[in-house]
Amino acid sequence: MRAIQATAPGGADVLELVDLPEPVPAADEVLVRVRRAGVNFIDTYRRSGTYPMPFPHVVGSEGVGTVEALGHEVTHLAVGDRVVWTSSTSGSYAELATVRAKDAVPVPDVLDDDRAAAVILQGLTAHFLTTSTFPVAPGHDVLVHAAAGGVGLLLTQLATARGARVIGTVGSPEKEELAHAAGADDVIRYRELTDLTAQLPVLVRALTHGRGVHAVYDSVGKDTFDASLASLARRGTLVLFGGSSGPVPPVDPQRLNAGGSLFLTRPTLGHHVDDPAELAWRAREIFAAVADGTLDVRIGATYPLADAADAHRALESRATTGKVLLTL
Repeated sequence: MRAIQATAPGGADVLELVDLPEPVPAADEVLVRVRRAGVNFIDTYRRSGTYPMPFPHVVGSEGVGTVEALGHEVTHLAVGDRVVWTSSTSGSYAELATVRAKDAVPVPDVLDDDRAAAVILQGLTAHFLTTSTFPVAPGHDVLVHAAAGGVGLLLTQLATARGARVIGTVGSPEKEELAHAAGADDVIRYRELTDLTAQLPVLVRALTHGRGVHAVYDSVGKDTFDASLASLARRGTLVLFGGSSGPVPPVDPQRLNAGGSLFLTRPTLGHHVDDPAELAWRAREIFAAVADGTLDVRIGATYPLADAADAHRALESRATTGKVLLTL
């Protein structure tokens, strides 16, 4: 079968299209014929060595496809089922992938492959961030960085639906339009600021009558962390859920005290979907919102499997909006 391997820690050039033997599912796994694979920043972190991984490894953490074989312990799925998955232990940039059965979710017939693949990881992420990490409620002001990105667009929609006022940051006028269309009340183009750390909190406080926001959802990391912390209202929460600009240096906890009894958290999706019942609940709510049109899923770009390196380059250069998919 064809697959994309990361041959060694490094840039996108370490991704190679290779032929590998077809995998065999373990007792608690299913073998899936992959139709679409999602491209995510976590894939780039694993490829680069930022997140420890064995090399070589098949890249990819999510996808959609059809079950072709079952491990002998699997009873809740059947051959022919169309499923999506995330947080799986095997790579999804391949024609065939073994997926832990507990990670596989049946796809409703009303969702096509593109939307199913586009919403599973990023939709679940936006869901746990707005319902569990900082439960958004009417009257909340929240700041969403990378508001035109895959998670950012979904998070903005979910936060708005829960009654929040959303302030988004983006890098271009085109992305500003997308963020507004997703429900952001105000959008700040950070590339027009000469000193993000000093200027962004001033703009945010001007938009919130001097208070600051109740929460910041920050997937950017190093470049935005200080500005995010300074944009919070007293007892506000900084939700750091990614690091597209690099890891945040160690933080003195006294900064949280001095900032107004602030909260800082670094959640991850795996801890919010490891229980099958919780995964089913979150997926059910996301699928229903997509199906009834209340949650719009933007697919910003698709690439053939062989061009996975180009997909990584586009994602890392922040040239993408919405979801990036590989087609097989």
